[in-house]
Amino acid sequence: MNISVIVPLYNEEESLPELAAWIKRVMDEHQYTYEVLMVDDGSTDKSWQIVESLHAENENIKGIRFRRNYGKSAALNTGFEACQGDVVITMDADLQDSPDEIPELYRMITEDGYDLVSGWKKVRYDSKLAKNIPSKFFNWTTRKMSGIKLHDFNCGLKAYRKDVVKSIEVYSEMHRYIPVIAKWAGFSKIGEKVVVHQKRKYGVTKFGLDRFVNGYLDLLTITFMTKFGKKPMHAFGVWGSLAFLVGFVCAIWLLIAKLVHQAHGLPYRQVMDQPLFGIAMLAMVLGFMLFLAGFLGELIARNGSDRNKYLISDRIE
Repeated sequence: MNISVIVPLYNEEESLPELAAWIKRVMDEHQYTYEVLMVDDGSTDKSWQIVESLHAENENIKGIRFRRNYGKSAALNTGFEACQGDVVITMDADLQDSPDEIPELYRMITEDGYDLVSGWKKVRYDSKLAKNIPSKFFNWTTRKMSGIKLHDFNCGLKAYRKDVVKSIEVYSEMHRYIPVIAKWAGFSKIGEKVVVHQKRKYGVTKFGLDRFVNGYLDLLTITFMTKFGKKPMHAFGVWGSLAFLVGFVCAIWLLIAKLVHQAHGLPYRQVMDQPLFGIAMLAMVLGFMLFLAGFLGELIARNGSDRNKYLISDRIE
């Protein structure tokens, strides 16, 4: 099978028939073998009934339905597990992603050799204040922290080689950082394509401003996990040891200063009466706690089911 199209959806009953027809037209024009996996993330409207009717008309359209709303990451991860195509395309169900982009995305994966190609909505029709400016700042921060030179990490229109989606796990709200997760898994050839951003035709957006707050928290999580997920002591241990060392040196310095003043008959303050001693003790306690956190993290990592899970790209036997 050439292509799997994964469409996560939530209350998009108006757009689904038009989207399905659009995808079918593109696939038929280029004679692709394909499947469309529509993952219903607990819709409360008639979206699932429409998916069933679309499947009755076209057996290439398949559906997966959640009992409740779990979020876009869960929908994508479920689609990744179920898809069979050599190239996997993801797109939103609201018609703002154009299926006409599929042939070029497919070519970039199969001919140019990219592991992942992310869409870039260079011209957007969203509210500038509510989405465009925060999105640009969010993408700039992600570029700096991840080292991946993409302009639009959160674009729903992406293409992947099959082994990429079969090798990664997307959870929480990590769908924004799939390129980062893919790079962490060893898929470093990541490209970008300028794509058309359609105006929303039906319904309203399902994302609020809170996604930017959650997005940055997830960015910190994924940054830590990519660098220290299997070696937490390298993060906590270093900072813990440094904090403990600083506190210990300060305490010893105060003690030596007292003894020197006392030996020379000079006035002196008790060590425990000095503010610096309290700061030193705090640094030592924090250092010990950080070191202990790293030690516990190592115990958890070493007992995890994926402690020796490594991705193999080739094998000769």
